[in-house]
Amino acid sequence: MSSAFRSFLLAAALCGSISAIGQTVDRDSAQADKWVKKAFRKLNKNQKIAQLMVLRLSERRGKEVVFFDEDIKKYIKKYKVGSVCAFQGNSVQQAKVLNELQSKSKIPLLVCVDGETGLGMRFGDVKPFPDQLTLGATGDAQIAYNIGNAIAAQCRRAGIQVDYAPVVDINNNPNNPVINFRSFGEDKYKVALYGTRIMKGMQDGGILACAKHFPGHGDVAVDSHLDLPVINKSLAQLDSLELYPFREMIKAGVGSMMVAHLYIPAIDTTHNQATSLSKNNVTGLLRDQLKFGGITFTDALEMKGVAKYYPKGDAALQSLIAGNDMLCLPGDVEGSIKKIRQAIKDDKLTWADIDARVKKVLYAKYKLGLDTLKEIDTLNIQQDLNKDVDRLKRFAYEKAITVVAQADKNALPLNRIGKVAFVGLGLEKENHFASRVHELYNADCYYLSYQDDSLKAKQILQQLRSGYDAVIVSMHKYAKYPARNFGISNTAVNVVRQLQQQKNVISFAFGNPYAIKNIADANNIVAAYEDDSLMHDVAIDLLIGKITPKGTLPVTVDRFKYGTGVTTNYYFPVVAANEAGLDSTALTRIDSIANNAIAAGATPGCVVLAAKDGKVGFYKAYGHLSYDAKEPVTLQTVYDMASVTKISATNVSVMKLYEEGKLDINKTVGDYLPWLRGSNKEGLKLTDVLLHQAGLVAFIPFYKETIDPTTGRPKPGFYHETPDKLYSVRVANHMYMRADYIDTMKTRILNSKLGAPNKYVYSDNDFILLGMIVQQVTGQTLDQYVRNTFYLPLNMMSTTFKPLEHEPLDLIAPTENEKTFRMQQMRGDVHDPGAAMFGGVAGHAGLFSNAYDLAQLYQMLLNGGELHGVRLLKKETIDYFTAYHSEISRRGLGWDKPEKDNATSKSPYPSLSVSPQTFGHTGFTGIGVWADPKYNLLYLFFSNRVNPDGGDNGKLSSMNVRSNIQEVIYDAMRKKEAADAVKAAPVKEPVKPAVRPKAPHHRHKRVIKK
Repeated sequence: MSSAFRSFLLAAALCGSISAIGQTVDRDSAQADKWVKKAFRKLNKNQKIAQLMVLRLSERRGKEVVFFDEDIKKYIKKYKVGSVCAFQGNSVQQAKVLNELQSKSKIPLLVCVDGETGLGMRFGDVKPFPDQLTLGATGDAQIAYNIGNAIAAQCRRAGIQVDYAPVVDINNNPNNPVINFRSFGEDKYKVALYGTRIMKGMQDGGILACAKHFPGHGDVAVDSHLDLPVINKSLAQLDSLELYPFREMIKAGVGSMMVAHLYIPAIDTTHNQATSLSKNNVTGLLRDQLKFGGITFTDALEMKGVAKYYPKGDAALQSLIAGNDMLCLPGDVEGSIKKIRQAIKDDKLTWADIDARVKKVLYAKYKLGLDTLKEIDTLNIQQDLNKDVDRLKRFAYEKAITVVAQADKNALPLNRIGKVAFVGLGLEKENHFASRVHELYNADCYYLSYQDDSLKAKQILQQLRSGYDAVIVSMHKYAKYPARNFGISNTAVNVVRQLQQQKNVISFAFGNPYAIKNIADANNIVAAYEDDSLMHDVAIDLLIGKITPKGTLPVTVDRFKYGTGVTTNYYFPVVAANEAGLDSTALTRIDSIANNAIAAGATPGCVVLAAKDGKVGFYKAYGHLSYDAKEPVTLQTVYDMASVTKISATNVSVMKLYEEGKLDINKTVGDYLPWLRGSNKEGLKLTDVLLHQAGLVAFIPFYKETIDPTTGRPKPGFYHETPDKLYSVRVANHMYMRADYIDTMKTRILNSKLGAPNKYVYSDNDFILLGMIVQQVTGQTLDQYVRNTFYLPLNMMSTTFKPLEHEPLDLIAPTENEKTFRMQQMRGDVHDPGAAMFGGVAGHAGLFSNAYDLAQLYQMLLNGGELHGVRLLKKETIDYFTAYHSEISRRGLGWDKPEKDNATSKSPYPSLSVSPQTFGHTGFTGIGVWADPKYNLLYLFFSNRVNPDGGDNGKLSSMNVRSNIQEVIYDAMRKKEAADAVKAAPVKEPVKPAVRPKAPHHRHKRVIKK
């Protein structure tokens, strides 16, 4: 069903009419039209209006949950009301009530839930997924996709078709009383990316996602549940920030949108009229300007931000006039219907308007499977709804937990033996975290609730002066929203601040990271975004060094800007150059080489990393992402790896499968790829393919057949501006290739000219075939296999194919501004045209990474296959593949290596001082990665030298930038070794001047002359 559902979403978002799409075999438009017409004919005028209403199913009153099923049954019988929204109650209760209501409905109810963290946000017996702000702290939007997909599974199991999620408001106001932790953060790129990924996960899973709260609820200081917030920003300001995530969600195919209750004079000056009720906003901005054609839900019309000014049905009427489709919690059903009918008589609305919206909603019901509604099975429903939560939550927590500050490098991990104290703020007694700390460190535990007075605080501080070697402080049980300082008492804040005057204090904040403002002066701070036992366990794992920190702050907190986070790990630390065995003074020459290269136009910027003996001793960013100098390169910048993909993805995968006995490199490509059998490629030996001497041509310009040779523009029929079932292969922004053209590309490889064997020809096609073999053997695509097998175990979160699904755009370096084929600036889509046409995943190109993350893979190889206490390969495998294996080239098995006569060569490669054991690769976009086992030395150079004009810029090579920097690193190693040797030499006693010995004294006989 997901294929059909995606088709529905595309139409909803881009075509403006649900009825225009969903043309698939199992859910074709003819069947949809038939079902919609039949349902529509059952409705009288009142019932048509009621189809556009979403009624509250339940609410909490004190400790009790009250269901409104009896009232809803009456509305179903009389008005055929169209939708309900599930709130409080447990899973069995909800299922039984929904089953009863659906059995009474002639036209099935569209069941919604307001579940940003899944059904656990509403159902009392279901665990919630992490808050969106927690997900925003992780380094990978794939986590959001996986959780979105799991939320979809929950909803389907519970008979729910629509989830009012995700929140794509940008929370740039730390005092926001209604969004705050519900946002992915304050970076518009991250909010847009994580929002689209969680939405994709939900919609791929068969439910309708709902982006909210349009046009942006992040910069408010008033809760719209209580009053109407005002945003005094210009349209230009809104367009540059608040609207950005919504535009991206529309492009990505979100099926529905929730409109906020905000007063924004720049959009509509009608006094006290919420944006949800504004035609300028809903029809003018959202529909006409942003071209959103999906379903719009109002935010709850019972909220004071609207009800205060539009009571008793007025809000429902004005919402429809504004252009909305669905009226969420309208309150007075009968009064709303009467006012809407009167407005139609008064020509403020037309029945054609109502009919179009009703049909749109009915098409949505059909596409969501309500034409074949099944009763919800209550057997094991609670277990089913909870089954994926802990696993996905734990993974998200491990990637989110953030070391915000670490002034004491020995604070984490806390493995030294000594006297430890634990101070639990907000606690009256031991909780799970306190129990674990006490068990691990035999800690003395002290507890101070937010109700305790200063006398108790004084007693605790007095006891803590008794000479503890380390103090662990943690804040618990504070409110999620910022009112009254999150409920944290002044007494507790004072205790934290006084403790910071001591040494070796580690402070944890279990909850909303904005509360860290209370401990911003602390030396060692950890943001642990949620206060449950799973996060407690993750924090303990961080404390003892079982995991390394990967999270970054998604919002700015006091002195800590968003993006702050100590993310390098304990097993591969970044240290001072001398500590890594490199002379710091010698390394300063790298600055002039890099800066000269940038000044000469060899590349707009670069990142250089050098590691010795498992420690990063040099890690520095230079220049900008492009020559306009607007965006500086940072250590987090993600670059297109180009051919470094060959070794960093495909080759390590081949090595792993070889080691496991799943791949025999003495067999042929025909043994693994059936489509090559019967061709002259069938008998190519994998060893020869790895060595680039199988006879395959260097590359095939697949794109040339699809473009007009005169203009360089794509020919009709090959590409489409938006994705659908036929055009589903993304090659660039607004450019999707026919999926079946991949078969044509494979045919071009099959029919390509085959050269003589045992001749070295460096070929992309060798590794395209190897990447396909990895998929054939593992049953996973290359990107899935290498990510699961290598990148995730090594915490290489930025190392991915298709980075736009994982990284915010502003972290990714742009490459070429293509004047032919894609005709646009490439950023986030792979530079190599062939890899792009394979969907961004190919054996020869497509990988992206920042320098530190990729360095971990190579440090693992230098370590003989192990890092982080995880063994991924055997040393014998690494040694075998990285050795010389060809008599006609310098190649190892898949690896590039130094020239065999490097020491005497006029053009040593990659530089003069590398040992013969060295292995690595360079990439077309300006990448270089080299590992030298003899010296346990690692060197990475990342740049985007192809920006903006492509591969014709050869200055990086002609100026020997990469090799010159590499030589500096070897020189720094030698100088440090020499200095260490001098220090280590035994001290000799000063040599004293020689003293001539005195002649021995003899007694002589006295001679007397006569």
